[in-house]
Amino acid sequence: MNTKVTIAGVELKNPVMTASGTFGSGMEYSELTDINALGAVVTKGVADKAWEGNPTPRVAEVYGGMLNAIGLQNPGIDVFLERDLPFLEGYNTRIIVNVCGHSLEEYLNVVERLNETDVDMLEINVSCPNVKQGALAFGQDAKILEHTTKEIKRLSKKPVIMKLTPNVTSIKDMAIAARDGGADAISLINTLIGMKIDIERRCFVLANKTGGFSGPAVKPVALRMVYEAAHAVEIPVIGMGGIANGDDAIEFMLAGARAVSIGTMNFHDPDTAVKTVKGIEEYMKRHGIADINSIVGLL
Repeated sequence: MNTKVTIAGVELKNPVMTASGTFGSGMEYSELTDINALGAVVTKGVADKAWEGNPTPRVAEVYGGMLNAIGLQNPGIDVFLERDLPFLEGYNTRIIVNVCGHSLEEYLNVVERLNETDVDMLEINVSCPNVKQGALAFGQDAKILEHTTKEIKRLSKKPVIMKLTPNVTSIKDMAIAARDGGADAISLINTLIGMKIDIERRCFVLANKTGGFSGPAVKPVALRMVYEAAHAVEIPVIGMGGIANGDDAIEFMLAGARAVSIGTMNFHDPDTAVKTVKGIEEYMKRHGIADINSIVGLL
């Protein structure tokens, strides 16, 4: 039974990875789950300098999921290279670094620093606010997305995954823009934009007013977008959004995802990703599937 998948020439032992921002760089989870059992660990966003993030409160529970307005708080590339990367290198799993920035220059600074490391792939968070474009996210304008992808690909020695935002009119157009920019793969969806109001205090629950909505409730939207993106481009697609178990992962793979990421459910059960791997294996045994790749895009 083969669970190995290949993305941009990089072989993963299975198609399950963690979603950026929900697993740190693995340290917080290392005593709670078996990191070696995962296909890859996707790190929390890494910027060229430390980001403080948004003011608190910045996390709220909602029906079927959660809202977060963390603001991509992270210690920056220097700390990542000194502390986090050596930790991850101690495990037998692929390392994918999520890169964030407020400008193209900031993205490129991080990409260049990672070129000579043992990192396997880069995932570029294009949901970041582009300060030079009135805070419009890089991934909300097809031309900017294509240009950003081209510039990152020009500099990067690592395979590049563009992580797409769902907060657009046409996810198909964004997938095509990323492909035309030279992306080796795409991942989606990032969080939807949501809000929660405290009716007793008559105020916003999050200090930022809005936040990223994620969790099981977003799965139908994510599944539809992954299906549309996978049928619009020929490059590998990594699906995410509300995946809670092996059955959810299989849905995404049937829709066209080559691999999947587990996000919000890591907070509910730190072992969710490992259980998802086992769930995929059980599905394969139950249906007599010899190679997991045979079901990708079957619908």
